[in-house]
Amino acid sequence: MPQPSPYDLSQQELARLLEGEAPYRVRQVWDGLHTRVRRPEEMTELPAALRDALAHAMPPALTEQARQSADSGETTKWLWTLHDGARIETVLMRYPDRVTVCVSTQAGCAMACQFCATGQAGFQRHLSQGEIVEQVAAAMRDAAPRRLSNVVFMGMGEPLANYDRVWGAVVRLHGEMGLSARHLTLST
Repeated sequence: MPQPSPYDLSQQELARLLEGEAPYRVRQVWDGLHTRVRRPEEMTELPAALRDALAHAMPPALTEQARQSADSGETTKWLWTLHDGARIETVLMRYPDRVTVCVSTQAGCAMACQFCATGQAGFQRHLSQGEIVEQVAAAMRDAAPRRLSNVVFMGMGEPLANYDRVWGAVVRLHGEMGLSARHLTLST
C-alpha cells in the first residue's frame, strides 16, 4: 500500500528514501516540506531529476475535488479525495487578526450525532498523521503571504477518537512547522 502522505514519513524514512544522495538532501527536503511547505516538484534547490523522483515517490494524499469560497474570498472550503476514495473537508478562514484552518481527523464519524450531517453519513476510517498535516500544509500555501496562525481539529470526525494520529499531527505541526501550541485546538 502506498504511503498515504509525504507528511507520514519520519526523517529516518525520508533518509532511506534518499539513500545514495548527499546527506544534506534529507534536511533540504524535510525543510521544504515543513518550513517552506512546498511539494517536491516545487523544491527548486534540488536537481530536476531528484524533484521528479520525489514527486513520484511522495505523491500528495489530498486530491482537490471541489473548492468553494465565501465571505468575499475570506473563507475557502475544500473537498478532498484520499488515495482510497474517502472524502474529507478542510476550511480556511481569514480574519483581520488571524488565519485559521479547520481540519478533519476522520473520513466520516462513528458518533452518529443526530444534529450532524457527518455523523449521519457514517464512519469510513481514521486519517493518518500525514493526511491531517497535509491539510494544514495546503491551507498554509493558500493563505500565503499571510501566516497561518491557528489550527482547529473540528472538521470531520472526533479528534480524540483518532488520538495517536492526531497527537502525532500536533507534534509535527508544533515541532516542525512552527505553530504555537497555544494555537492548536482540539474539539472534545
